[in-house]
Amino acid sequence: MTLSERNTFFKLGMVFCAIVTLLVIAASFLVIPMYSTMEENSRHPPNLIQFITGLFLKTDYLAVHSSIALAVLFALISLILIHSFFERTSAQEILYISFFTFSLSLEAVRLIVPLHLLNIFPMFYLITAARILLFARYFAIFSLFAASICAAGLEVQKTRNMILFLIVPALVISLGAPIDVQSWDTGFVFIKGYTSMFSMIKILAFITTTANFFVAVKVRNSKEYIYVAIGVGAAMAGRYVLIGTDNWAGSIAGILLLVFGTWFVCSKLHKIHLWL
Repeated sequence: MTLSERNTFFKLGMVFCAIVTLLVIAASFLVIPMYSTMEENSRHPPNLIQFITGLFLKTDYLAVHSSIALAVLFALISLILIHSFFERTSAQEILYISFFTFSLSLEAVRLIVPLHLLNIFPMFYLITAARILLFARYFAIFSLFAASICAAGLEVQKTRNMILFLIVPALVISLGAPIDVQSWDTGFVFIKGYTSMFSMIKILAFITTTANFFVAVKVRNSKEYIYVAIGVGAAMAGRYVLIGTDNWAGSIAGILLLVFGTWFVCSKLHKIHLWL
């Protein structure tokens, strides 16, 4: 993929994220007034951070809404900044980092849950939204993994083949997972099956992705990749907290970690490739 083609993706991504941001703003006027009247769901996002923060803070649907809005806004701003700083810089990893940030814009589909409570949608729309969200989340994980193996020395001659490699497993997961669209948790996520298997995929992806960036220190002979590994770890943790909690602690801590980690990764990659 040429620089021109990559920059075109950045621009298209920015336009898409801008449209999604406007849609989230429009939806906010409809759903925010109803949060105070919604009963608290008995199901909570099934993760450790949610369990810990849930001991001290109650579910707040406005916090969940804010997390979705912050994820969408983060996607838009990060793509603008990535395009600005890497427009003329050939950094193979940055394309996959941009996929990671872009995928957060699709968190907006979670708003179909409160919108569904206002105006009942056909099951087809709920199922489609659930599978789009599942695809986006695993595409993000696989994108960071792709960035790490590129950093570790894998020479990708045809970027389109690598993108296909990211899309196929994410599609298999999103289309194959059983989803109950009549049940959702307090994070506006539909209940899905194979939870243990998906948790293992996330853990393995986190470990191998960060490990590959440490391998890049040796392969590329650059200690800057140590900081890239730290930034990737922080970004993945921030994303996990931001999209996986239903209270203000998750929203605030998640976006701070996500912003710091992504900024750290991009700044270090920019510094590395300026010297190549």
